[in-house]
Amino acid sequence: MKIQERTGAGAGRSAGPAQPSVGDRLPTAPRERKPALAALAVLLILLGALGATTLVLQAGDRIEVIKVTSDIQPGESVTNGDVTSVMVAADDSINYVRWSQLSTLETLKAKTTIYKDTVVMGQMFGTGSTLSAGKAVVGLSLKEGQYPAKLKTGDVVAAYRVSSNGSSSGDSSSSSSSGSSNSPIVSQAKVSYVPDKQSGDSSLVSSTNLAVTLTVDSGDAAALAQAASTGSVALVLVPGNGN
Repeated sequence: MKIQERTGAGAGRSAGPAQPSVGDRLPTAPRERKPALAALAVLLILLGALGATTLVLQAGDRIEVIKVTSDIQPGESVTNGDVTSVMVAADDSINYVRWSQLSTLETLKAKTTIYKDTVVMGQMFGTGSTLSAGKAVVGLSLKEGQYPAKLKTGDVVAAYRVSSNGSSSGDSSSSSSSGSSNSPIVSQAKVSYVPDKQSGDSSLVSSTNLAVTLTVDSGDAAALAQAASTGSVALVLVPGNGN
């Protein structure tokens, strides 16, 4: 009797509205397609590939140009000792001076100060004189002891009169021509050229004198040139030289 009751109760519970089977799914909305975004992505990929290709091509088109390794003062020319070669990307809009043109560049003069590590452009040099009004250039030939050690281009010096044997102008024999023994011939002169003994130039190694070129006021040029002709000049670095 109990068995029948349970069966009947179960049959009663099963009666009712039909449930969807597990395998059936609710319908979904179709995905929205965005062709504009897809086209933009493709375009960006193509532009990136084109840019990379351009960089590779430019990196392969390089030229050898001149770079200065020390400061070049106005009116100076470059030498093998103060330049080096570097590779740069070729650009027709930039007036580079190529390494193959070094011999021509050495015949020209700097128009303004060209600082160390500057890549040389053609407009930095010219053939004309760059001396300022009221200035003159005087060349000296100095023995050891008549110039400071490590004298270099760009230094500022004072030029004093000394006797031919290297003694000071304070001697009675020379004081009459030079005035006060402590008065320089030139109180401030700029070293516009001095050879670099470290360059290995055999002519410098064999020479006992040092060739120095000074830029001075025109009014001091005659006295300095006269003393230089007799080897009676000694140079001294002055304060404010930057050393």
